[in-house]
Amino acid sequence: MKKILILLCGLIIILASFKNKDEQNIILNQDSIRLRIISNSNDEVDINTKMNLKNHLEDYLFDLIKDANSKEEVDNIIENNFENINLYINKYLNTNNYKLDYGLNYFPKKIYKGVVYQEGMYKSLVITLGNGYGKNWWCVLFPPLCLLEENSNTTDVEYKLLISRIIDSFN
Repeated sequence: MKKILILLCGLIIILASFKNKDEQNIILNQDSIRLRIISNSNDEVDINTKMNLKNHLEDYLFDLIKDANSKEEVDNIIENNFENINLYINKYLNTNNYKLDYGLNYFPKKIYKGVVYQEGMYKSLVITLGNGYGKNWWCVLFPPLCLLEENSNTTDVEYKLLISRIIDSFN
């Protein structure tokens, strides 16, 4: 009987912890701008190419949008620098075997680090390498969640509203 009570208590604790995790999820609405890079294939060389481009492009994009305070500002910066972004990618890859698109694209629901990214159509910068048959990598440009994560020298950034709640939830 004692073993059954201990098992029941353990089960209740486990179920309660799952419920608390769900309650702590922060939902990021569709008022965001995303970045997606789709690999040519799932071959190791193609995946490495995608990840290397990701690493270089994040720094470039961070420098472009670090002073933006709204989705509209980021949107204008990307639209006004679209050709420069394209030239940067072309120079880095040393090929034109990719497609660059900025517009509305579908994203499925994802949960990452306690943040719920709802399914839907999002304004996004999408780079499709080669045939685009490989796995993709994506992040959120605005609010600049992935760029802040990758650029640790962001202590001078003033976090407001949703960003502050998201960052505080991980401390």
